[in-house]
Amino acid sequence: MAALYIDADACPVKAEAERVASRHRLKMYLVSNGGLRLSQNPLVETVIVAEGADEADKWIAERCGPGDVVVTGDIPLAARCIATGARVLRHNGEVFTEANIGQQLAMRDLMADLRAANPLGAGGSGRGFTKADRSRFLEALEREIRAAAR
Repeated sequence: MAALYIDADACPVKAEAERVASRHRLKMYLVSNGGLRLSQNPLVETVIVAEGADEADKWIAERCGPGDVVVTGDIPLAARCIATGARVLRHNGEVFTEANIGQQLAMRDLMADLRAANPLGAGGSGRGFTKADRSRFLEALEREIRAAAR
């Protein structure tokens, strides 16, 4: 049976994902290092992993596979999940695919190098999460769940 995995640390669309998963009667896993409010929804399981770097990512990557959908902003996790056959999207609705994950990883590495080369730490933190992002996420999640079910 397909499942929805949410990399829940700092994910702004947990409630929206829960509504969509409930509508499709999908098991949903909210995976984090802690600090999440427990859902009363019987389809939602909150998974608290051990403290440490990438523990939530490891838990998700070890369990997801074909027919599953993963929501994450973590590009290395997205790559691992795609390799298992899962469908993966960001919380703003952008879809990670086999065709674009290599470019996403390269851009991530380039940006990390640029940040490391700037000793003053100048630069913005990116744009904020908008209503349009939330709407794109809902559309993309619906589309990915339906595609995963085929």
